[in-house]
Amino acid sequence: MKNYIAPGESITLTAPYDVNAGDGVLVGSIFGFAQAPAATGEPVVLVRRGRFSHAKTSAQAWTEGAKIYWNNSTRVLTTAASGNTLVAAAAAAAADPSDEGEVLVDGTIR
Repeated sequence: MKNYIAPGESITLTAPYDVNAGDGVLVGSIFGFAQAPAATGEPVVLVRRGRFSHAKTSAQAWTEGAKIYWNNSTRVLTTAASGNTLVAAAAAAAADPSDEGEVLVDGTIR
């Protein structure tokens, strides 16, 4: 196939803000977790498929399979859809309160 470029599980894009390894990053409609630190405007490799643990809205309980959104203002995962971007599904239940949650990111552009 002549038009195939790469698998797409990870992609190098321009960091929209300073990121540390493991931070969630939203670039337009593409979401992933930073593989390494990058400053604003530098290339950053985003891992777009897999199971990850990341900061969440503490005052939320998650159920397995719940839709999980990215709040680009606070840079945390949330179950609140309004004003946020759908990025994953809860891979495990999370208590209210708890600081982190497990998500499954499948690389789908939302």
